Amino acid sequence: QVQLVESGGGLVQPGGSLRLSCAASGSGFSILAMGWYRQAPGKQRELVAAITRGGSTNYADSVKGRFTISRDNTKNTVYLQMNSLKPEDTAVYSCNAQAQIVTTMMVGDYWGQGTQVTVSS
Repeated sequence: QVQLVESGGGLVQPGGSLRLSCAASGSGFSILAMGWYRQAPGKQRELVAAITRGGSTNYADSVKGRFTISRDNTKNTVYLQMNSLKPEDTAVYSCNAQAQIVTTMMVGDYWGQGTQVTVSS
């Protein structure tokens, strides 16, 4: 089983920065793609950024140039550096990982518990 644990959320003023981390733990799996999603009150969950095992990245248009996703494959950890934060970035941010179970070769989606990011003065 794959468990994802996020950290780094909080309250920040507009223009500030935060760094989110998400570590995958467990055994018998190989992490493929990892990503961050967010959901604001009354809105649908949206993809913020994703990164493949090889390092290819994809960003939502609304965060391009401000957010940077990275990962450490040796630690099964993904990071989201968020700069120039805006009030509209306020949401619950959730980590997602696509993992392949070694014994069955099946690929599944796994989610963290979510961390609140609030951008407000």
